[in-house]
Amino acid sequence: MSNPSIVGFSGNFSRPSKTRAFVDLVVQNIASRHHLSHRTYDVEDVGSSLGAAKWQRDLDAQAQTVVADVVAADVLVVGSPTYKGSYTGLFKHFFDLLDPTALRGKPVLLTATGGGERHALVVEHQLRPLFGFFEAFALPTAVYATDKDFTDGVLRSELILKRAAQAVDEIAVLLATKSGLKIAAE
Repeated sequence: MSNPSIVGFSGNFSRPSKTRAFVDLVVQNIASRHHLSHRTYDVEDVGSSLGAAKWQRDLDAQAQTVVADVVAADVLVVGSPTYKGSYTGLFKHFFDLLDPTALRGKPVLLTATGGGERHALVVEHQLRPLFGFFEAFALPTAVYATDKDFTDGVLRSELILKRAAQAVDEIAVLLATKSGLKIAAE
C-alpha cells in the first residue's frame, strides 16, 4: 500500500458542526497515528450541485473532487447528525450518487451525533445497512455521541473518546500489514 489516505465525510449542512468536529477528530487521530494523508469533508464542501443532482455526472467540479477523494480513500470515516432517527437526507443523497461497487471492501468507521441517547442505534440501524449495501468493511466499533458529550463544540466525554480510540485501534489492525486492505476487499 503506497501513500495511503484517510477521508472523513460528515452529513452536517451547517457550520460550526459537532458532527464534523467529531469526524475530523477521528480522522486526525488515525492519520497522526499512521502517518496518513487526510482530509475531512461535509455536505457544505460538496456544494449546491448536490441537491439537484440525479446522477453523479450532474455534480459540479467541486463536488466531483469530494466524490473522487471519498472513493479513492484507503479508510473512510463517516458521520451524520441524527434527525428523526436517521442520517441527514443530503448525506444519503451523496452516497446514493455513488456506483454501488465504489466502496466495496473499503474500511469504514461509522459515527453519528444526536441530541440524546434515544438515537444511539442510528449507527446500527441506519449507517451499518447503508454501508453494507456498498459491501464496505464497516468496522465492528461504531461511535455515537450526544450533545452532552460536547463542550463548546469539542468532544469532551472520556467514555466516547475511549470508544473512538477503540475504533481507531481497529483501523490499526487493518493497516498493520500491507495486505490488510486487500484481504478486506476480496
